[in-house]
Amino acid sequence: MELSTAMRTTGTCRYFREDPVPDEVLYAAFDAARFGPQGGNRQPVRWAVVRDPARKQALADLYLPLWRPYYAGLNDGSVAANALPKTLLDANHFAENLATVPAILVLCAELAGLHPTDTELGRLSVVGGASIYPTMQNVCLALREQGVASAITTLLCHQEPQVRELLGLPDGFITAAHVVVGYPERGFPTRLTRRPVEDIVSLEHFDTPMFPAGATV
Repeated sequence: MELSTAMRTTGTCRYFREDPVPDEVLYAAFDAARFGPQGGNRQPVRWAVVRDPARKQALADLYLPLWRPYYAGLNDGSVAANALPKTLLDANHFAENLATVPAILVLCAELAGLHPTDTELGRLSVVGGASIYPTMQNVCLALREQGVASAITTLLCHQEPQVRELLGLPDGFITAAHVVVGYPERGFPTRLTRRPVEDIVSLEHFDTPMFPAGATV
């Protein structure tokens, strides 16, 4: 599979078949993904693969009390929705069936291996994620190449103390995301909706588009 094809069709999967993802498929994905960029080659990322039905149910039991009030707010208008109704229905199906997915990959990171440089700017610190999330995306792309779909959620990070206890996470490690993986029940998307390049790239100054609308490059 061409890399550009994988990048254009690795959407968020909400419906998974029950088929397990073989160890060799996961191994190949982790093996390729570990070469993702990271500061100082400190390699802070660790993965915990959750397949045990009881542990998946425990994660779902932590997830749903966070999801259900949010979803109710989307439906009654108290929470702003920037998604189509079908997308919200699909997301709710995903949440309500989290315990039945083939596997949940818990993305962990060692705090000592992160070097955030934006902690004193008076805003949300995000720079530390630069040594974490490229590896996560590599995993999703490597799985896509093998016909395995994925869905990334960060909602469970709110329940980190409980997840830490459930998985035996040692001190000094955090949870950065949970990646649900499995074979897609409805296939892969052929067309994802994203903003055009003309809307997201500027040249020299933020207000100066690099590629004006209608221009041919």
